[in-house]
Amino acid sequence: MNDGTLRREDYEEPACLLCMRQGAEPIPLARVIEKLDEHFHHKRFAEAERHLLYWLTEAESSGDLRGQFALQNELMGFYRKQGEKDKAIARAKAAVALIDALGNGGSIGAATAYVNVATVYQNFDMPEDALPWFRKALPIYEQSLAPDDKRLGALYNNCGLTLASLGRFAEAKASYEKALSVMERAEHGKPEMAMTYLNMADALTAELGAEAAEKPVQAYLDRAYELICDEDAPRDGYYAFVCEKCAASFGYYGCFLQEAELTKRAREIVEGT
Repeated sequence: MNDGTLRREDYEEPACLLCMRQGAEPIPLARVIEKLDEHFHHKRFAEAERHLLYWLTEAESSGDLRGQFALQNELMGFYRKQGEKDKAIARAKAAVALIDALGNGGSIGAATAYVNVATVYQNFDMPEDALPWFRKALPIYEQSLAPDDKRLGALYNNCGLTLASLGRFAEAKASYEKALSVMERAEHGKPEMAMTYLNMADALTAELGAEAAEKPVQAYLDRAYELICDEDAPRDGYYAFVCEKCAASFGYYGCFLQEAELTKRAREIVEGT
């Protein structure tokens, strides 16, 4: 699901004279992000890191706090995906400090940063540190986003994952059900619903054990497969990613035909593009 990456509208907020030194020019953030996307597309990860660090230095030199904030967010996500725990956590803390400096703690951009911070902790098996940040983002998203916004659904889903990791299964189920409610109303939300049902299967298995959970888990698996195979979703790169991720879950539960079909779908899309 959505991983909390800053959208352009999150960092292109109205200019604040207090966010830059007097007379300083902000970094060309839209072009910086565009070039970063190009590096990622070609899997040039070393170049992507150098690119981010260079522009962070430029933003620090010019006193561009909004530019620093966006780049710290990108860096925490980059290091998370590279598996560099200490660097990811350091960038997470730097981003939070910039929220305080900017005084925009109630904005969508800040909430997205909170989600990014939580995702760092979640990724490195630190659910007790992740949950407070997810919950800090939640009221902002609930108040500011439409009830069918996929970012809200993704946040509920991530909260469910974290709560399940902490053994708080009833709370996890309630959060997953909220995610389903959002994604049911969202445009092309069925692939995300499929992933949530698979997460619910994992949580129930962890709570009850494989044997006791077998029947309701099978119902979750059947529903997930029905949703992921629905013709509603565009057959694009994101759909391929979801198919690949869901395929692994079906394989874990011994549903090898479903695993093979989803793996085939993902491969055909990737090879076709």
